[in-house]
Amino acid sequence: MSAWLLANALVLLHLAFILFVVAGGLLVARDKRLIWLHLPAAAWGALIEFMGWICPLTPLENHFRKLSGKAGYEGGFIEHYLLPLIYPETLTATVQTVLGILVLAINFLIYSWLWRRGTWKAKS
Repeated sequence: MSAWLLANALVLLHLAFILFVVAGGLLVARDKRLIWLHLPAAAWGALIEFMGWICPLTPLENHFRKLSGKAGYEGGFIEHYLLPLIYPETLTATVQTVLGILVLAINFLIYSWLWRRGTWKAKS
């Protein structure tokens, strides 16, 4: 598999992970066992934002981009449309804190809804 293809696959994986972090609780409504994947993922996503860390997928993606001879994210659907969602130009420590709070707030609301709905009550 080419390095360019691997880099783009990592962008898609990154986007999927972000979506799972933000709204994966909705999948828990369908399958309660997913809570064991979603809660650590949501905690990791919030922690990355609060601490200002870089997700390990980012340097790996950049590594594959360099191997493919690409220096940036120009050209193509993935580079043009998905990368700005994952790597906004206005990303500051304050924006990251707000994003972390949003991750926690959205998931709190989803899990509150699941709790009120009785998702974890014993079946009779």
